[in-house]
Amino acid sequence: MIDHARDLASVRDATERLLTAAATLDNASVAEPSRLPGWTRGHILAHLARNADALVNVLQGRPMYASAQARDADIERDAPRPLDVQLADLRETAASFQETGAAPADWSRTVELRNGVTDSASRVPFRRWVEVDLHHVDLGIGYELEDLPAEFVEREIDFLTERFGGHETVPSTSLTSEDGRIWTTGGGAGGDPVAIEGPATELLGWLSGRRDGSGLTVKGGALPALPPL
Repeated sequence: MIDHARDLASVRDATERLLTAAATLDNASVAEPSRLPGWTRGHILAHLARNADALVNVLQGRPMYASAQARDADIERDAPRPLDVQLADLRETAASFQETGAAPADWSRTVELRNGVTDSASRVPFRRWVEVDLHHVDLGIGYELEDLPAEFVEREIDFLTERFGGHETVPSTSLTSEDGRIWTTGGGAGGDPVAIEGPATELLGWLSGRRDGSGLTVKGGALPALPPL
C-alpha cells in the first residue's frame, strides 16, 4: 500500500539533499550543461520548481500545466536566473507542495496529470520524489544512481517496468537484480524473450534512460530499445 505521508517525508529529505548540494554551485556552473541533452543545470532547477507548482495544481484539482507550450516556456524563462533566485524558488515551491500534501484530503481519489495520464492521488508524492532524486543525478554534481535510497531504486524499477509492460515495441523482458529480485516488462513486440541481469542501479539507469545498459548482462537477444519517457 502506498503511504503518501511517508513519501512526503522522503520528498522533503530528497529536496534538502538537492538544495544543499546545489548551494555549492555558482552562477557560472548553473549555466553549464547538465546531463540532460539541451538543458543546463538552470533548466533542471527551474523545472523542479515549476513541477512543484504543477503537482500542487494536480492535488487541488486544477490542470497540471496550462499547456505543454506554457510548461516549456516557463522553464526556458526561468533557466537563466542566478543561483540564489533558483534556490529560493525551489525551496518556496517545495514548501508549498509539502503544505498541500499535509492538508486533509481523500488520497484514494483519481487525479489527472499530463497528457491525460491519471493516477491515484496517493502516488503523487512518490512521483515528486522521482522528479527530485533523478534530476539531482542529472545535475552532474556528485550525486549518482548508486547514492539513491534502496527503497527508491526498487520502487522506481517497479514503476517503470509497469509503465513499459505490454508496450508494442518492447519484447517480453525479464530483469533480475544482483539480490535476486525479478521484474518483467514489455511483451507487446513478439519475438523471443530477453533476460537482463545486473545491479539494481544499472537496471534503473537503463529503464530511466540515464545509462546505456553496458553495465548489464543480456541473454536471449539484444538489449531492447525503450520508448522515451
